[in-house]
Amino acid sequence: VVRSEPSQFYLDPLKLLKAPADVTRVMYVSGNADGPTVVTGTVLQPRTRWIGRGERPVVAYAVGTQGMADRCAPSRQLAAGTEYEGAFIKGLLARGYTVAVTDYEGLGTPGVHPYVDPRSLGRNVLDSVRAAQRLGIVTSTAPVLVSGYSEGGNAAAGALELAAGYAPELRLKGGYAGAVPADLARVAPKLDGSPYAAFLGYAVAALDDAEPQLGIRDLLNARGQDFLDRVQDSCTIDGVASFAFTRTSDLTVDGRPISAFLSRPDIAAALAERRLGSARPTVPSLVAHSGLDDVVDYAQGRDMARSWCSKGAKVRFQTLVTPTHVGGAVAGFPNAFAFLEGRVAGTPFLSTCGLF
Repeated sequence: VVRSEPSQFYLDPLKLLKAPADVTRVMYVSGNADGPTVVTGTVLQPRTRWIGRGERPVVAYAVGTQGMADRCAPSRQLAAGTEYEGAFIKGLLARGYTVAVTDYEGLGTPGVHPYVDPRSLGRNVLDSVRAAQRLGIVTSTAPVLVSGYSEGGNAAAGALELAAGYAPELRLKGGYAGAVPADLARVAPKLDGSPYAAFLGYAVAALDDAEPQLGIRDLLNARGQDFLDRVQDSCTIDGVASFAFTRTSDLTVDGRPISAFLSRPDIAAALAERRLGSARPTVPSLVAHSGLDDVVDYAQGRDMARSWCSKGAKVRFQTLVTPTHVGGAVAGFPNAFAFLEGRVAGTPFLSTCGLF
């Protein structure tokens, strides 16, 4: 832990509803594929007694897409009452969990946010628990769970794949990963020209920053380079509003969409390094995805879960039928809550490997 300070968690932007929790904002050391980094986050401790089995567990909660600007950091949004996942976090607190919420690398700290790069985000999630332990809010023997949806699903899945090698001392009991963008090469065509084109901009900006040798900016015309600069100064809501239906074929020098370049060997190799499904989670995992997801195609979550199964992981895959990406988030969390409670209680876990 680098430093910490008291903070707040409001449920509304007027700051009329304050969550009943002790809130600490923390700066801590984490890492990415290249080495150590410094990340911020929030640890929330409910004021109610834990009435479940054993010690009070901690949930490392991985938020979905927040944007790319520093002002988008979840710790700032929680304090301002503008965090759109606040209701889910409040639900975990109401169930008695301590909750650790990473801001992710590059949100509120120097550098570009490595959007949907599980090598960084997964470490940020696991290290948020270590930070809570260093602060004395969570004991070293407390059960640990991870949970996330969308970009948070990518982060949670990354944490599940990395945990055994990166944070073996954590008493990880299980994890929920919803609507996982597991493969950026498959994300791009879905987002291009859609209402969520800003999300593709986030991914391109992150890849350009992390892999400058790819020359991604050289593929863009003046309008495309302006788009890349402006999208990095947006958060989710204003990003969606400002860049909806942007077609990347209008942003490239030769008029081809960004997806046309993703098969280039050097770019394909960089994306493959970020693909989920190549490592086996060692704890029970719940993966959920709406068959009617309009942002991340259903097959991505299913194929990642199948890959985990093929490596011997214990996985339950759930097909949601609620339309849209946002609808899937709302529909998925009741089952996620039940799954987390089951892991803490030690109830038998039913894997559905081979059935999906």
